[in-house]
Amino acid sequence: QVQPVESGGGLVQAGGSLRLSCAASEHTFSTYAMGWFRQAPGKGREFVAAISSSGGGTGYADSVKGRFTISRDNTKNTVFLQMNDLKPEDTAVYYCSAKAAYGSNSYVPPSRANAYNYWGQGTRVTVSS
Repeated sequence: QVQPVESGGGLVQAGGSLRLSCAASEHTFSTYAMGWFRQAPGKGREFVAAISSSGGGTGYADSVKGRFTISRDNTKNTVFLQMNDLKPEDTAVYYCSAKAAYGSNSYVPPSRANAYNYWGQGTRVTVSS
């Protein structure tokens, strides 16, 4: 069991930056690969970024590559999403998710939401034009 809790969302102007944080309650956090998803109004849940349990491997949706960076600090049971050059299209509720890595510290989980085991409650990001 890992219980992610997201924070750091807010309202920013286009071109601005935010850093989202996802804190997990379990000491087994370091055994989970992590992902960020987002859901915009009227849209399905969209993959944003993922990171291996060690932090050494990452993957990004094409829409955010070069602007967003996912990272983690396993000593603090926390994963981050640094979002730069934000666009109105980035407006969404952002969710942190966890997937058991089953012993692979380099495994980057896929973009399919159903692959993930645990989800946070979400944090809202609004980007004004």
